Amino acid sequence: MQDLSTGVARFQQDVFPAKAELFAHLAATHRPTTLFIGCSDARVVPELITQSEPGELFVIRTAGNLVPAYAPGPDGVAASIEYAVAVLNVAEIVVCGHSACGAMTALAEGHDLTALPTIAGWLHHADASRARTAVTGPGEEAVAALVRENVAAQLANLATHPSVARALARHAVTLRGWVYDIPTGAVAELDAA
Repeated sequence: MQDLSTGVARFQQDVFPAKAELFAHLAATHRPTTLFIGCSDARVVPELITQSEPGELFVIRTAGNLVPAYAPGPDGVAASIEYAVAVLNVAEIVVCGHSACGAMTALAEGHDLTALPTIAGWLHHADASRARTAVTGPGEEAVAALVRENVAAQLANLATHPSVARALARHAVTLRGWVYDIPTGAVAELDAA
């Protein structure tokens, strides 16, 4: 595995100079067009998948690409959503699930998470996804079905956030649901309805 400091050195020596003008512009401007909500899985890299430049995506990554339904009180995911929509005025929001998701696998296969209480509590944000999934049990088919249903459920949760609801009412934002397939690189768009 490459040492991170070697990567930073290569960035500073090769990448940054080639994009110095872009970074100079970004130092004074923050106007991403898309809020990308994806899984924190290291195999899912939003900027790589979408071939986006720095500054184009506002990214939130959570285990299982979960978006808790809106509730008053401090919440880092809700604050990031509100900032992207109400301050940055993103025009589109993508919720992206992916194949072989560890969170969805744990739920589909009924893993015992009692030793991981924080993860178990977080995964309750996917309860509606599990309830809506027709295929259950172990195996790729059940995980894939849950991944798709989870994207749909998280889009529904996203719409409960006041900033998103207001932007949707004004037709100022578009919601998109994607499923990224790691072994093929394919991205399937789901019906956001």
